[in-house]
Amino acid sequence: MSIRSQRKEEHLKLAQMFFNKEKYNSFDQLHLLRPALPETKVDINVLATKMFNKNVSAPFFINAMTGGSDKSKIINQALGRIANEENIALALGSTSILAKEKEQLDSFYIARIEDPNGILIANVNPETPVQTVKDIVHELHADALQIHINTIQEIAMPEGDRNFFWLNNIKEIRAEIDIPIIIKEVGFGLDQNTIHILKNEGISYFDIAGSGGTNFAQIENARNKYDVSYLEDIGLPTVISALMAQKEQVDFIVSGGVRNPLDVLKGLTLGGQYVGISNVFLQKFNDQGYDGLQQLIAEWKEQLAALIAVYGKNDLVSLTEIIKYYDLPLKNQIDQLIK
Repeated sequence: MSIRSQRKEEHLKLAQMFFNKEKYNSFDQLHLLRPALPETKVDINVLATKMFNKNVSAPFFINAMTGGSDKSKIINQALGRIANEENIALALGSTSILAKEKEQLDSFYIARIEDPNGILIANVNPETPVQTVKDIVHELHADALQIHINTIQEIAMPEGDRNFFWLNNIKEIRAEIDIPIIIKEVGFGLDQNTIHILKNEGISYFDIAGSGGTNFAQIENARNKYDVSYLEDIGLPTVISALMAQKEQVDFIVSGGVRNPLDVLKGLTLGGQYVGISNVFLQKFNDQGYDGLQQLIAEWKEQLAALIAVYGKNDLVSLTEIIKYYDLPLKNQIDQLIK
């Protein structure tokens, strides 16, 4: 096994070790005003929407997790099957390993084999050569491309990058790729100025991936001979990052600490077009396998449809109209950061 593949498997093990489905985060400080008399009915059909010109059954999807090793191939095969059965989108983990280890393509392509017509989102780091990105998009028949930006993880990673001049390569990728490009954080949140800069460079989609879920500083600290645990708490909360994206009037995905259907609803009320879920789904698969994860996703659809009815709505478009209020600690942060 190569060093890169070994790192992929270490990430999977550590994500499982540190997983806490009850972890407190900014979603807990955001509340929605519920009408006691909603005058609605539960209809799962209200969840149906379009994503990158394809129909999907729900506005949430399986977000980037893994790829590039034997174990991750097994996971991606299952995720591809589930995405196909449930008609939701699937984002793959970073495919940048393919720049040097093309033999790992199967660990990603297996998802496309299992879901030949569904939405598959490729994922690369911002330093990936443009030609490699073009090859990956072509070989996976990708519907969109995530470019992840992850400075904190790189600093915490023993073998991580130390050069963060990424913008020019992102611009070159944007010029050469003819599918939607999504700039994605990895659990530390996109700030408003970064969104603004990239928006002006022609990037129209963002995955805010705020803090509150998987903490890659924690994961990398467990692999590091030095103590870099001080990096674990410097992320931008998901709710604040979402409000920043909303302020910039861009299309964005809410992810980072989504634990249940109510968090999905909150993400949609913040203006997210879609909501991405990673570790909750990964650990459900680890615990209960294919059937357990598929059942969970089916249950989330039913529960999200019920919540939409409970909050007095009968479509996705009007969810941003639900009145929101915040606990004071989060409200204070919002007042300081959102101008």
